[in-house]
Amino acid sequence: MNENDLPEIHTIGIIGGTGKEGKGLAYRWAKAGYHILIGSRQYDKAQNAVAELRRLLPETARIEGVINSEAARRADLVVITVPYAAHRETLEGLRELLQGKVVVDVTVPLVPPRVSRVQMPPAGSAAQEAQQILGEGVQVASAFQNISYEHLLNDQPVECDVLVTGSTKIARQLTLKLVRAAGLVGWDAGPLENSVIPEGLTSILIGLNKQYGVESSGIRITGIPRETANEGAGRQS
Repeated sequence: MNENDLPEIHTIGIIGGTGKEGKGLAYRWAKAGYHILIGSRQYDKAQNAVAELRRLLPETARIEGVINSEAARRADLVVITVPYAAHRETLEGLRELLQGKVVVDVTVPLVPPRVSRVQMPPAGSAAQEAQQILGEGVQVASAFQNISYEHLLNDQPVECDVLVTGSTKIARQLTLKLVRAAGLVGWDAGPLENSVIPEGLTSILIGLNKQYGVESSGIRITGIPRETANEGAGRQS
């Protein structure tokens, strides 16, 4: 699939965008020229996140703080960055507003206090759960689980790759385009069922961080030429 055949994405809505990961992604995409809607259950909280990001962004950056439902309604593509405890409730509340859209789910099914232990939901993964809740009218992709927000909120190269899974080729290709726009390296990791791997890796990376006293361990794909990264979704079924 050629990138020119993909739907145009101008506005990205980040649901739960006031959290660390949401703000990190918003920062990267706003710098890349996208119109960003930071969503929150609380309007004031969204405004505070925008004020924080504006101190880091150029004056020309287009970024707004809104409630989650407005972000879902106005966005061309929606990114879910809520904690797993709020995952189902959030998606059920936005289900009708998300129909016909691509949704990129960044959620990891972490269950405190043992967040370094892999604990998958009955659906198989958080992304598969999202697809069940939202239905066939929504194309769900899964990505960015293994990227630490510390990497996202600075302008240094990130030595961690992004595995992208998705229910359709279009969802994966659009997400890979956003990975590239964020200055990251992404790989088409196949259908949404494979999201169990990057989601589970997050718990492993948290455990490694604790064991070795670091904050941002990650993964990197080897054995494939780096210049072919962010490509290939059209080759997967």
